[in-house]
Amino acid sequence: MSNHTLDPAQPSTGLLDLSAGSWVLDSTRSSVEIKHKSMWGLATIKAAFTEFSGEGEIGPDGSAHGTLTIEAASILSKQAKLDTHLRSADFFHAERYPTFTFTATGVVADSDGTARITGHLTVLGTTRPLTFTARATAVGPNDVALSGEVTIDRNDFGMGWNKAGMIKGLTTVTLATRFVHR
Repeated sequence: MSNHTLDPAQPSTGLLDLSAGSWVLDSTRSSVEIKHKSMWGLATIKAAFTEFSGEGEIGPDGSAHGTLTIEAASILSKQAKLDTHLRSADFFHAERYPTFTFTATGVVADSDGTARITGHLTVLGTTRPLTFTARATAVGPNDVALSGEVTIDRNDFGMGWNKAGMIKGLTTVTLATRFVHR
């Protein structure tokens, strides 16, 4: 996952030791959740996507890239009316744009158990650059778990609906992903 060569004098966290080849997201052991302030900042809306997939590739030189695809209609907040509204053209417009995609073009692991992930996020047909840091929460010979948080301005993707100014701030996306070596 890195462009670094291993330094035997440094203890490894495992990220630098991951095997080259194909990796696939284990969606049954992963989660993608969002939260956003609403009701003029008095309440926090929380929801999770229930359908997503991903894959990645680590090259022999340690370079890495991959894709995470989220099914927009799979949003689940446990409030049916809110879920319907989030799927509508006011927000995710799931009928017209069924998926959101993050394409990681670069992943650079560090010896402290983190990885800097650079790529592009496509939502509602709009693509924007996105960089964030993920932390390894578990590393094994054939799997790796990474977690991270990303803040996104929904207005950058054309989600401008904001009746009476009730939606405040940025959306926080929390990722807990587990990838398995194929």
